[in-house]
Amino acid sequence: MAYLLMFVTLLHLITLAMLFIATMEKSWWVWDSMENSDLWYNCRFDNSTGTWLCASSKETEWLQAVQVLMVLSVVFSSVSFLVFLGQLFTMSKGGLFYFTGLCQVFAGLTAFCAALIYTLRNKDILPDSKELTSGHFGYCFILAWVCVPLLLCSGIIYIHLRKKE
Repeated sequence: MAYLLMFVTLLHLITLAMLFIATMEKSWWVWDSMENSDLWYNCRFDNSTGTWLCASSKETEWLQAVQVLMVLSVVFSSVSFLVFLGQLFTMSKGGLFYFTGLCQVFAGLTAFCAALIYTLRNKDILPDSKELTSGHFGYCFILAWVCVPLLLCSGIIYIHLRKKE
């Protein structure tokens, strides 16, 4: 049982870190190694100064939906972890981690919706100035998709996990 508890805790922390990186990092769409776009900024690498020059992304309804859903996913997963720690020390023997599991499942569903919207509506989200066929999805987009099954699985594990002492 101790190994399962350590596994679930480690899985939770890994998915939380991956969600945070996917939400905040700058690589949801990449045109080449010199230009990319994320949920917040469109960035271009300047060779003369060796720095990234970033401008805010054009605010569309679809982009705002993805932003909100990814932030909600991070919030749900964070709340889930804090509630899990609280339940771990205060819950009576034999109790189930229902609320923790439900928060994780909601985090997975919100990340799923965000990644799905970005997949289906990237033509509406990305700037009009670039040709989409010359670009590809970046690692943050892939991280968001990888988080979905991990969050759902950890949520199901939490729901079935009983506190034993």
